[in-house]
Amino acid sequence: METSQKTLPDIPGDLLEKIFVRLPTPEDLARTSAACVTFRGVVTDGSFLRSFRRLHAPPVLGFFAHSQFHPAPPPHPSARAARALALAADFSFSFLPSYCRWGVCDSRDGRVLLARKPEKGKEAPIFTELVVCDPLHRQYILLPTVPEDLVASVENSVKDCILFFISPNKAEETEFRVIWMARCGINLTVLVFSSSTGEWLAASSSQDWRDIVVVGDPFYFLRPHFSGGCIYWDSPLNQNKLLVLDTSTMEFSIADFPPGEWGDVKLAIVDAGEGRFGMFSIHDGDEGGESVLNYMVGQNKGESSGQLKKVSLSLGYGHRYYFTNYATQNYLILLRTEARPYVGLSQAPSKIEFFSLDVKTMQLERMFIEPSMFGGSKVHIYTNFPPSLLSSPTI
Repeated sequence: METSQKTLPDIPGDLLEKIFVRLPTPEDLARTSAACVTFRGVVTDGSFLRSFRRLHAPPVLGFFAHSQFHPAPPPHPSARAARALALAADFSFSFLPSYCRWGVCDSRDGRVLLARKPEKGKEAPIFTELVVCDPLHRQYILLPTVPEDLVASVENSVKDCILFFISPNKAEETEFRVIWMARCGINLTVLVFSSSTGEWLAASSSQDWRDIVVVGDPFYFLRPHFSGGCIYWDSPLNQNKLLVLDTSTMEFSIADFPPGEWGDVKLAIVDAGEGRFGMFSIHDGDEGGESVLNYMVGQNKGESSGQLKKVSLSLGYGHRYYFTNYATQNYLILLRTEARPYVGLSQAPSKIEFFSLDVKTMQLERMFIEPSMFGGSKVHIYTNFPPSLLSSPTI
């Protein structure tokens, strides 16, 4: 007696997309694409890859320190991907114009912002040449110079300035903006370059920062944090207020710290979702006591302090921890030194350890160890998907 063989119906492509986009890691996605022709067709579709990248934050693969790239080593979870990246990418930036030396200013979403270094013995100009590049695909865009009328409006009064590189539009992955913040007397002036228009514009000016620091203090006393489309500055001279620049409107405002006794603590600000900012702080114990990492979410209007999320994590004993000045939406870099008093270079800590902190899971992973003279003020995190279908050109 013959029996009819039943076959399962094919799974619709849109349903496969909904399943595959929820795979936890890029490695799982790569294995799925190798299973059959149908799966590979779904996974390699451009719109699917964009959806996956929007849903999954790229891992931290290393960091720049004094313009030198350091891939995450074992046993860091990203070590294998970081090694593949280091072999495939050109972090010596040999593909950039060779008529000058370039220094790293910022790094975000697989792209790197670099500025032209001054010639030896010469003072660096306020408005120097800038380039944005993709080291993995060896592509770059040389930004146009700031127009003379914008230069003339601020150049004579500029005291100091800082640069930020942001990717404001997740739908169009190749778009980016470069923000040039300059302190001009009692004002803060913002110049913005947009890759979509190819032009520099004067976006905003504010005097609100006089509520944050004393007018005569250097601009570098304002410590920058980028989170949720906003740039926040805190000052060691004022532990109650934050200066905020909304990068979608290019308008300044003042924000309050979450309730609590902050004092002179080490801070980092991250995106907490729903229009809130999250604030990490480090409290080191005296004489090698316990170091504690605290996390608190800023409250919206109408919320009481009892509704705030508060989390504390012990970092152990015998060390001191510090945040670097640069972070991404999902990761921070912490520095760790020995907790012992020292006077002079002969008594300086023998080493500095670098850790990546996942701001969602509060998972701390050691990345690098260097002699203490290395320093950590010019550290820029590099996040990207490793060389794969997901690491498409960003320029």
